Amino acid sequence: MTPDRILITGAASGLGLALATRYAAAGRRVLLTDLDQEALDRAVATLPAPGRARAATRVLDVRSDEDWEDARAWVQEQWDGLDVLVNNAGVATGGRFPQTPMEDWDWIVSINLMGVVRGCRTFAPLMQAQGSGALVNIASAAGLLNPPVMASYNVVKAGVVSLSETLRYELEPDGITTSVVCPTFFRTGLAGTFRTPDEAVRRTMEKLVTKSSTPADRIAGKIFDGVEKGRFLILTDREGAVAYAVKRFAPPLFQREVRKGAARLLGSIKQAEREAAAETPRTPA
Repeated sequence: MTPDRILITGAASGLGLALATRYAAAGRRVLLTDLDQEALDRAVATLPAPGRARAATRVLDVRSDEDWEDARAWVQEQWDGLDVLVNNAGVATGGRFPQTPMEDWDWIVSINLMGVVRGCRTFAPLMQAQGSGALVNIASAAGLLNPPVMASYNVVKAGVVSLSETLRYELEPDGITTSVVCPTFFRTGLAGTFRTPDEAVRRTMEKLVTKSSTPADRIAGKIFDGVEKGRFLILTDREGAVAYAVKRFAPPLFQREVRKGAARLLGSIKQAEREAAAETPRTPA
């Protein structure tokens, strides 16, 4: 049976909206959720016309148990179930480890990791009762490769990978598939949420996102196809797939390349520090 009832978190922009557009174009019913109703209304207005009529919206803060329970009640009342839950909502943090405050750790854990936990915990029982469903958790290649100056982001995305693998085997007997998505850098609004006390890291990370030639709709298409085929690990681009394969099958080569990449990245950060210092007006003596 074609999965027809889709709930997407963080769907007002970026990858979430690209996924909503892809599912709507395929004729599926989509519930777009996010923090801001006005942003959701604007997002629905961009959907293809046939899908727009079948789309619905709800405000959902993935940190709120009450919001999750309300979403489940809506799905049961309006759709009598749910076929696909896409845990997409997320934010970004980064910075050299000693400079990253605990507030940033708490913030990203509560959204990127515990938001996914809450979503799966809310809808797994419903899917078990109906004997079918798909959990789709958006992680990152960072959760597989663990690049430097991204400790907090790496940790939560690795947690999403671990959770997904656990649920894959635990829920398969109930007819539930689990997919975890691990893209590398692509053009998205995530840079707008990027939180770091390290201005040099901010400049470097913004360059990595903005220079990417991969649009969010291409990533959404690969996710759509992977979920339809029941794939567990969805690597959306060649760069990430190659890096992960090297890590698994040629660890010494991977370690050598990571060290070289770390040196380049830290060099870029130091260059950004010098540029920032040059831009700072000097106080007259």
